[in-house]
Order: sequence, then C-alpha cells, then structure tokens
Amino acid sequence: MWAYESVFYQIYPLGFCGAPFENDGVPEHRILKVLDWIPHIRKLGANAVYFSPVFESDTHGYNTRDYSKIDVRLGTNEDFKKVTDALHENGIRVVLDGVFNHVGRGFPQFQDVIKNRENSRYKDWFARIAFDGNSAYNDGLWYEGWEGNYDLVKLNLRNEEVIQHIFSAVDGWIREFDIDGIRLDVAYCLDREFLRRLREFTDSQKADFFLLGEVLHGEYGRMLAEMNIHSVTNYQCYKGIHSAINSMNMFEIIHSLMRLFGPEDWTVCRGAHLLSFADNHDVTRIASIIQDKANLPAVYALVFGMPGIPCVYYGSEWGALGDKAQGDPALRPSFEHPEWNELTELISKLAEIKKGSKALNYGGMRNVLLTNRQCIFERKCDDERVMVAINIDPNPFTAHFDAGCGQALEMISGNMHDFGGGSELPGHSIRFWKMEN
Repeated sequence: MWAYESVFYQIYPLGFCGAPFENDGVPEHRILKVLDWIPHIRKLGANAVYFSPVFESDTHGYNTRDYSKIDVRLGTNEDFKKVTDALHENGIRVVLDGVFNHVGRGFPQFQDVIKNRENSRYKDWFARIAFDGNSAYNDGLWYEGWEGNYDLVKLNLRNEEVIQHIFSAVDGWIREFDIDGIRLDVAYCLDREFLRRLREFTDSQKADFFLLGEVLHGEYGRMLAEMNIHSVTNYQCYKGIHSAINSMNMFEIIHSLMRLFGPEDWTVCRGAHLLSFADNHDVTRIASIIQDKANLPAVYALVFGMPGIPCVYYGSEWGALGDKAQGDPALRPSFEHPEWNELTELISKLAEIKKGSKALNYGGMRNVLLTNRQCIFERKCDDERVMVAINIDPNPFTAHFDAGCGQALEMISGNMHDFGGGSELPGHSIRFWKMEN
C-alpha cells in the first residue's frame, strides 16, 4: 500500500484559503492557492495531501450540503481538478475527507423532510426522526444530531438509497479528481456493514485506494479489523508525545508505543500502520503545547521514527501557534505564504529518511534504552535496522546500551561523537542511525 511509505500533509481548505465561515454563496476561486504551495509541499518531503472537507457545506465543511460539488467559497470542480492534477503531476497523492455519518441542515433531502414531513420520500434517509417532537431550530419535528449537535443531521447508513448516494459521490470523486483515498470522519460512529461495503466498492474502483478512519480511544487493532479499513488515527500516541515531553517522562510515550507495536505477544497493533501526528485541525497546535520549544525536534523525531504514517498539519512545520481555547478558527488560519526555518528543514530531512527506509516503513519496534529524559529504540525489518535516539534534557547524555550485532553504517540524521558502549547525545538532540544487521 502506497500510504505506508508516504508522508502526509494536511490542509484544512476553508481556513487555508481564507474563506468566510458562513457559506455566503459567493463564488471565489480560492482553492487555486494550493497550486502556489506545491513547491513547498514537495520540498518538505510530503508525497500525499489530505484535504479536510472541500464539498459544499453550511459552514465549517463537516455539515455537507452536496457531496458532488466543491464548496462555492473554494471555487468550482474545475478549479479543484486543476489542483489535483498538479499534485499528481508532482508525485503527490490526494486523500479527501469523507463525512458520511451526518450532513448539514442545508442538505436538500433534509430540507425536503422539513417541508413535507411524513410525506417526504427522504424521511428514512436519516437516523431517527420524530414528527411529534421539536428541535432546537423549532422545526416542528425532532431528529438525531451527531453528539447533540443539531447542525449535523445523522444519516441512516442502513438505507440503501443513502448508501448508493454516497457510493455515487465517491465514484464521482475518483472519476473526476482521480483521488487516492478517503479519510472517514468519526469512523468510530459508522455502521460496520456500511464500512465493509465501502471497502468492497473502493477496492473495485481503484486497487490501491486508501481508507483512513478517524478514531479517538479504544483497541486500534480490533477497530481496524472491525472497520475493514487500512489505517486509523493514533490519538493515543498524539497525547503521549506532548505529555511525555512536557513532563520529562519518556516512559509514558515509549510504554504506549511498546503496547501498540512492541514484540510481545500481547501487542495490539503489531504490523499496523496508524496515522501519526503532532497536531491537526481539531487540537491545539504543537508549538502552543510544548513548553520548551527546543524539544519540538523531539516531537517530530517520535512522529517520524515510530511505526505509522507521519502527517504534518499545514503551518506547524515552521512552528505556527494556535490554541483550541480560542475556538476552531484559531487552529485553521490562512497563511499568506509558507515559511521555512530550522524546524521545517529538520522535518524535510526526517521525511526523506522515512520514505527511504524499509525499517521505518515496515519494521517492528524494540525498546533499547529508556530514562525519564532519554530514549533509544530500534526499528527493524529483515534487511534493515534503524536506531532512533532522543534526548529531551538540555544537558548532554552518555548512553550505554546494547546495539545488538553489527555497527552503525551511517548517521542519517545529526552528528555522533562515538557509537557502541558509550555514545554521547548532546542536549535537546535527536539521532537516527542506519545499522548493520
């Protein structure tokens, strides 16, 4: 699967392009801005772009009105075709957000229910409707909103017309934009039989089509199997990364990684390829969380060094700030142009290391050395080993550890004074070594 060897770059288009929050119906060709960022995305080393919602919606993109039409605030389908064609020409795959659990109140079939009530042919398209109730919008009927949000009307994914409506849209995305995958919004809520059929459908349309599910908590290995998809979001380690670094307790993140990916029989995700990230459009940006900014490189060393598919959120590659407490728009700004600094340069190097390493793409994980402020772990497959070392302390640390058989063939990130029984890790440093087997 191509995604397992990729580095993703996430764009939230409505914010990225500076679109108004409310759908004002005014056509603007804002999505073409992505064309100007393609050289930056390539230089960063990303070879896949995940777009948060691009289809016509009421406000923030997740309250869909029309699955077949690019949001008028972003432009036209022809505009987006220019963008996807240019990305593909530059060797960059395209993954779109599939919001199939719910739609917006502006969804025409829901508006038909509001208007025609019991006589609407679409009344069974939605999860639960009670015509003897009322909604927060005083519709004269009650319906189920996702997690109590009544601007998000839950679909009935057991209704065959709904299923075919969604499959027709996905077929259109593949034919029109040649997309390479879908990120399934709130995948943990989606009907499992619907997911099975979606996987069967997308496999039939495009053999290497990638399905990524948004999940938060739970047993990821079991969820992957039940959902019949390729990957899920690794929120466990997202939280563990910044918590471990801020508390100077590397045991927290390494124990999580070993529980998910380690060599023991009870490991729950060995061989799985979860989506790894430092932040995204829903959470505070990592540069606003990490207390000692000198440890931002350690964050990305973990994101790129641990098992999984690394994903970088636009702007965070140069350390942009954004606090969830200030509301979602604070996390989804429009930047005039991309920036490049030491952090960006580091991420670009990590991206090239990751894409070129079989061990980092497919290898298992073994803990080699662990203290509160330092860790060394090994990623290994049949014909390659990579050792990842991280020191989050400001002081140098001499690491004594068993490197296993073989010696370091090359330092593929950073500098090393020595290797073997006593190796010095400078303060706030990361190291990736390619090893002999």
